[in-house]
Amino acid sequence: VQLQASGGGLVRAGNSLRLSCAASGRGFSRYKVGWFRQAPGKERQFVAHISWSGDSTYYADSVKGRFTISRDNTKNTVYLQMNSLKPEDTAIYYCAASPRIGTIVIPTLYDYWGQGTQVTVSS
Repeated sequence: VQLQASGGGLVRAGNSLRLSCAASGRGFSRYKVGWFRQAPGKERQFVAHISWSGDSTYYADSVKGRFTISRDNTKNTVYLQMNSLKPEDTAIYYCAASPRIGTIVIPTLYDYWGQGTQVTVSS
């Protein structure tokens, strides 16, 4: 599975962005997909994940109520809708895929990673 994240950019606080994670390769619809982010000098941080079917989602407390993860398996794409953005959301955002079930917030449990897309939120 190959993943490519896109949709990042520079926005002002309070605005929105939608990130996309496009997958190629076989079996994508059977993978849980997660979004992570990494700010300069900080560790990679879990943001959200969605089950292979799309009927189960899980969010970090820091984004709950502001971000929404969804997927369209017919398009092999997962989305992260980010509303009410804050300067502390500034980071490189990565999508990743895991064949494991359950709540998975540790980066090392994801087998495939996209290249990342920069999100910058100005105050």
